[in-house]
Amino acid sequence: MIRRLLQCVREYKKPTILTLLFMVGEAVIECIIPFITANLVNHIKAGIDMGQILRTGALLAVMACLSLSCGGMAGFTCSKASAGFAKNLRHDIFQKIQTFTFHNIDRFSSSSLVTRMTTDVANIQIAYMMVIRTAIRSPLMLIFSIIMAYIMGGSLATSFVIIIPVLVFGLLMVSHKAMPAFRRVFHKYDHLNESIEENVRAMRVVKGFSREEYEKQKFNAAAEDIRIDFTKAERIVAFNTPIMQICVYFNMIFVLLVGSRMTITSKGNVVDVGQISAMITYGVQILMSLMMLSFIYVMLTMSSESFKRIGEVLNEVPDLPMAAQPVTSIPDGSIDFNHVNFKYSAKAKKNALSDIDLHIRSGMTVGIIGGTGSGKSSLVQLIPRLYDVTEGNITVGGIDVRNYDIKALRNSVAMVLQKNLLFSGTISENLRWGNENATDEEIKEACVLAQADEFVSSFPDGYNTKIEQGGSNVSGGQKQRLCIARALLKKPKILILDDSTSAVDTKTDALIRAGFKQYIPETTKIIIAQRVASVEDADMIIVMDNGRVSACGTHSELLASSDIYREVYEQQTNGGDDDGTDK
Repeated sequence: MIRRLLQCVREYKKPTILTLLFMVGEAVIECIIPFITANLVNHIKAGIDMGQILRTGALLAVMACLSLSCGGMAGFTCSKASAGFAKNLRHDIFQKIQTFTFHNIDRFSSSSLVTRMTTDVANIQIAYMMVIRTAIRSPLMLIFSIIMAYIMGGSLATSFVIIIPVLVFGLLMVSHKAMPAFRRVFHKYDHLNESIEENVRAMRVVKGFSREEYEKQKFNAAAEDIRIDFTKAERIVAFNTPIMQICVYFNMIFVLLVGSRMTITSKGNVVDVGQISAMITYGVQILMSLMMLSFIYVMLTMSSESFKRIGEVLNEVPDLPMAAQPVTSIPDGSIDFNHVNFKYSAKAKKNALSDIDLHIRSGMTVGIIGGTGSGKSSLVQLIPRLYDVTEGNITVGGIDVRNYDIKALRNSVAMVLQKNLLFSGTISENLRWGNENATDEEIKEACVLAQADEFVSSFPDGYNTKIEQGGSNVSGGQKQRLCIARALLKKPKILILDDSTSAVDTKTDALIRAGFKQYIPETTKIIIAQRVASVEDADMIIVMDNGRVSACGTHSELLASSDIYREVYEQQTNGGDDDGTDK
């Protein structure tokens, strides 16, 4: 997984390497400065002229400037490298998601994917920044400081034999105790984001049922859950500071007491004032380096969960295998289901579709009727390979859909769902999702066919009218008609309307179907509907029941042979079919 993530560095290798070099330079200089300072102190005590003091002081000033420059440049290159790494990582995750099938997406919630692309990537970005900067500097400072401490202090450096194991043990215990809480937090972020996303999407329903207080309580409960875990983890991590301070002060006291005694008794021959000063400085550097390493350990442990979650997305394998030599041209819109069985999951005990055997000629208008959960949507989703069949096969234009180039197949199949979405932008920009090169005349023609031109023309800005996010500033019926127009601009071989005229009245519905017959006679049209009136003039009507084809025929044939179809028809005609007013 680390190797896979490092591939995201790409064009940011240079700033990454420069950061490492600058960190090495800064660490070396900071370890040399106390050595020079200690010698200067000893020389002053022994008696030297002002010129030598000034030269040494100038050298220290230059080294301090070099250390500052190395640190500053490292900060610049590190920020560039880590931000670029995060950008590439988000790009790779997003690109991977685009390859997912519905089956793959079903394994992740949308809120979880958002969390992985935001919070988890941010954690990994911080971890990467710390690795290329602090994780290089701190070990180098630790090693160099220990070496210099033994060179300068000799036996005084034995204090580190006691302090370092105590500090390391204490910091590891703190990290070990805090990590479980940090791990739990990331999973709870998913629930928090899910609560936010659900509330925003269903804002009108929430307000319609006056459930604002309930949603607030649900959000507050999720936020409070995260706060509790974070507070617990941060409370434990807070012990890092007192442990560090105890070790630093113990080292200072030890060096000052023992070092002063050795200086006095040896009259400066074994240890002198300069060495004591250097030992205190090196002691602080050693302990600070260990402290920083503990923070890195905590951050990497926190990020390990983010590594795992992002790895799940990047390692997810699209479960629609591509043909070795895919067919890129669809001959016509004929569709054949050859004894198809389908289930959404290999673990599912029951098929969503069972033994579907249908044969639809190119250019036919086919209606599909059935109750909720009868398999209507599952049936049509197999045509553009949103899912693959479990058994049997489906052919379009006489060729198995698995042998087509997936993009070519889906460009030839236009689907309009009941809850299709419009995107932020103008009406024209939304419609050009169907054909980015469509002319204004083609857009208008598609809207005329979808019975959308009249209401679009009534807007002050016409086709340049701004659509708000999700199409919230147009009605349900208007949204459906714009989505139908968008699908028509693809000039598909197969047009699938999945209950996509449910929000328009019966008159408009009939006009849309009449337009289909007149303007796209060669396109195969599949209409899923709850109203018999929407499909009664179809060339073939399919009655679905419990994942199976219960009956198949024309309107008159089904009235005579299908109890299900006849019951639905009589209920709607005798009970007075709802006009489906546009709301």
